[in-house]
Amino acid sequence: MESPNGEMLMFEDVSWLRVGEVVAGNAADAKTTRLSDVDSTDEETSVDDPPKQRYRTIFLSDIHLGTRGCQAELLISFLKHHSADRVYLVGDIIDGWRLKKGLYWPQSHNDVLRRLFTLMKRGTQVVYVTGNHDEFLRRYDDMVLGNLSLVESADHRTADGKRLLVIHGDQFDVITRYHRWVALLGDAGYIALMEINRVFNRVRNRFGFGYWSLSAWIKGRVKRAVSFVSDYEQAVAHECHRRSFDGVVCGHIHHAEISDYGDVRYMNCGDWVESCTALVEDDEGQFSIIHWREELQATSAQAQTARSESQAA
Repeated sequence: MESPNGEMLMFEDVSWLRVGEVVAGNAADAKTTRLSDVDSTDEETSVDDPPKQRYRTIFLSDIHLGTRGCQAELLISFLKHHSADRVYLVGDIIDGWRLKKGLYWPQSHNDVLRRLFTLMKRGTQVVYVTGNHDEFLRRYDDMVLGNLSLVESADHRTADGKRLLVIHGDQFDVITRYHRWVALLGDAGYIALMEINRVFNRVRNRFGFGYWSLSAWIKGRVKRAVSFVSDYEQAVAHECHRRSFDGVVCGHIHHAEISDYGDVRYMNCGDWVESCTALVEDDEGQFSIIHWREELQATSAQAQTARSESQAA
């Protein structure tokens, strides 16, 4: 197989298309995580893994591997508990913008890739839909490597026969498309906000309080931010209607949602930086959003209550 540059590309050398080379732009100096390294152990065979909830399709977006805000441990936990015939990675999976500024790649980020590679090895079809933060992979559009496909958009057929456009969604963000410097500035501000949020939640955790999203609170109260989300959703839905799709699955704005715009079903996967959400489809073609952090917190609270009642008895 050849890359767009004409050079031979081996599957074990890809490591999601040689992340270090493509992002850094210099193959000689790049720090590369090879697929053969990532997939060196089969975590799925662990006897400690819980029974899995199976879905027909799982959609994940905005994981942002390569950043400190990525909730890799929570995603690994989610992947341990769930399986699917097909997994869509709906953009911004690897954050090339941040990796250009400095390498941050802890073991937990390798473990996320290992989980995904193991799913592929066991027969799950993984469709990687590229986004703006991993736009360096768009040069490999329509490349197929075993059970992994890289595309800029996909046409998903639901269990009940509906056609869905699967796309990251940055194409409908005017700032990202036409004012890149503003988008980069906004990204820097978002990262700073995440650092403040991380410190704030560390203090909350010491006092026994759960996670609270500062950025979500701000976005929910700033009129312009609320308007942006609404305009974005309408723009995506309009494009789906124009192209005769029944609905859309997207990401980009870190806001999980299922809603209807006329005869178009709009669905957003959310993110794995703050909300830790996944969109899932069952065998009847019904869709729902899993709020994984909240589910874990609820399970932990129930277990704590059960222990307390047992001790009291």
